[in-house]
Amino acid sequence: MDAELFGQVLGAVRDFVRKEVVPRETEIDERDEIPAEIRDKAAELGLFGWALPEEYGGLGLGMAEDVRLAIELGHTTPAFRSLFGTNNGIAGQAIVHYGTPDQRTRWLPRLAAGQAIASFALTEAEAGSDPGGLTSRAVRDGDRYRLSGTKRFITNAPLAEVFVAFARTDLDSTGSRGISAFLVPAGADGVTVGPHDAKMGQAGAWTSEVVFDDVELSAGALVGEEGKGFGIAMASLARGRLHIAALCVGMAERALAEAVDYARTARQGGRVIGEYQLVQALLAESHAELAAGRAMVHEAAAKYDSGEDRKLGPSSAKLFCTEMLGRVADRAVQVHGGMGYVRGVTVERIYRDARLFRIYEGTSEIQKLVIARQLLKD
Repeated sequence: MDAELFGQVLGAVRDFVRKEVVPRETEIDERDEIPAEIRDKAAELGLFGWALPEEYGGLGLGMAEDVRLAIELGHTTPAFRSLFGTNNGIAGQAIVHYGTPDQRTRWLPRLAAGQAIASFALTEAEAGSDPGGLTSRAVRDGDRYRLSGTKRFITNAPLAEVFVAFARTDLDSTGSRGISAFLVPAGADGVTVGPHDAKMGQAGAWTSEVVFDDVELSAGALVGEEGKGFGIAMASLARGRLHIAALCVGMAERALAEAVDYARTARQGGRVIGEYQLVQALLAESHAELAAGRAMVHEAAAKYDSGEDRKLGPSSAKLFCTEMLGRVADRAVQVHGGMGYVRGVTVERIYRDARLFRIYEGTSEIQKLVIARQLLKD
């Protein structure tokens, strides 16, 4: 996107986040949902399709622009970003890069406009960190498939109109082989979405169990080549990991700003607490780690766009920035003292929300394996 136009988009998103979403964070947290008017405004701003191609109504942002936008979105509850994250990320990118022309024409304009939400149905009870262990099956029956299996923790499942679902088509295969991807309409016979999970944090970002019970699919539902689904999933996750790293930078910026503001005004022992050196140390450590994470994200995004590195950088950034956010959030609570443990205080919510990032789209432990194996391979 033209730099001047992108600057206008970024400014509009920044204003909306800080003036309209931030004031309603407590409401979102308590009601566990995003208000309809916020969703509608997000669609008007193009947020449901920032990473989707312009030819389908998206903004067509590259990774360097994506991370700058994610940092701005990180200044408020992650539930807001989660509302349209799967459209732009793991689900939408699978359709963009591996969908047929008919699949792209049917779904991408609706996803970009916010008229439909797509979910990425990969995780299962015994196939989380290792997707190669999934047991969902898609059995070929003439020119059709019959899909059966149960997925867990599927983001936006209660809101989705279509699932990018992964199942084993080669029933004799093991591990990452023999897995295929399919587009499954949420209203298809045999699709059941459970109630959304009650989570520790990230209220308003809905995840649910999804059951596929002998769902009949045409051959046209297949995304990419049969048996190549694991590669589709991993390619989609790589971009998502870098986006999550940038989101964590934005959340860490917010947590640190809250801690600094509190340290400037709260008093103990007749002094502003920011005058105490041990409080200053908490702020300084957070600032240094935040600066390192921000620099890492921008460098990884530049290499992603150039094609130089689309694996090592995203995993390294996700590992460092998600862990960094956890430490920054913890220090922010510590600066607040007892107030940091009270519901309704911003750093308390951030502390709860931050914990999930070290788990989804590849745990920290999995990122370490990806990084180490890539180094040894190189």
